[in-house]
Amino acid sequence: MTSVLHIQSSVRNEGSISRQLTSEFLDQWKATHPGAPVVQRDLAENPIPHLNEQTLGAFFTPAEQRTPEQQEIVRLSDSLVAEVFAADVIVIGAPMYNFSISSTLKAWIDHIARAGVTFKYTESGPVGLVQNKKVYVFTSRGGVYSQGPGKAMDFHETYLRGVLGFIGITDITFIHTEGLAMGEDATQNALKQTRTAIGALAAA
Repeated sequence: MTSVLHIQSSVRNEGSISRQLTSEFLDQWKATHPGAPVVQRDLAENPIPHLNEQTLGAFFTPAEQRTPEQQEIVRLSDSLVAEVFAADVIVIGAPMYNFSISSTLKAWIDHIARAGVTFKYTESGPVGLVQNKKVYVFTSRGGVYSQGPGKAMDFHETYLRGVLGFIGITDITFIHTEGLAMGEDATQNALKQTRTAIGALAAA
């Protein structure tokens, strides 16, 4: 049975477009995949701690040599990694903040992108160890960054595609809802286009 990991990274609970659209997608997706388990990870409600010296030290200490304190530090990261490996489909709500992702989503990535766990270095270069995952990323953006002059400032899709690809996840579909700060007509057109895409993707 297909399992889903749902990551929410918007700092807003009320009025969040990315939360609204990921929920709409999952409602439709579950209707065509009845009984599929969904694990929810809300990074605003339960933020992941940012990396510090102690966390990095624990990550790079061999498991059999870790102190009890280091074992406790790594426990959260291990659980996040386990959620990723267990999921067949990962749905991420990722609004754009200052041309990139939220700091909470970056913290989640910092805990799952671990050498020797989700990627490894070889003589021919790094190899991702997270295989056979399908990812849907629902973004919300005040301006238009997928094309035109704003594209040069898109460190949003480019970063997510790059870092997820680094750990082995390459089957990624981005659904951008753009121009949300460009007037009511632009907002409604963007939402209409996204909902059309949701209907097609959820039925696939």
